[in-house]
Amino acid sequence: MRARRTDTVRAFGTLSLVAGFLISLLSMPSGGAGLKPQILAAFLILTGIGLRIEAAIADRQF
Repeated sequence: MRARRTDTVRAFGTLSLVAGFLISLLSMPSGGAGLKPQILAAFLILTGIGLRIEAAIADRQF
């Protein structure tokens, strides 16, 4: 049960990282988009990093 939760958290963290980097890359060429996409991308990237760290710590204790 715990391993399944760890895998889910790790997958969601990876998905969040990928989405954040994609938003960042896609909003770069459009300079008139403002800062909102970059803030969302930074939030997703930081969330993804946090989730991956949490999964690593939980996996180590398992």
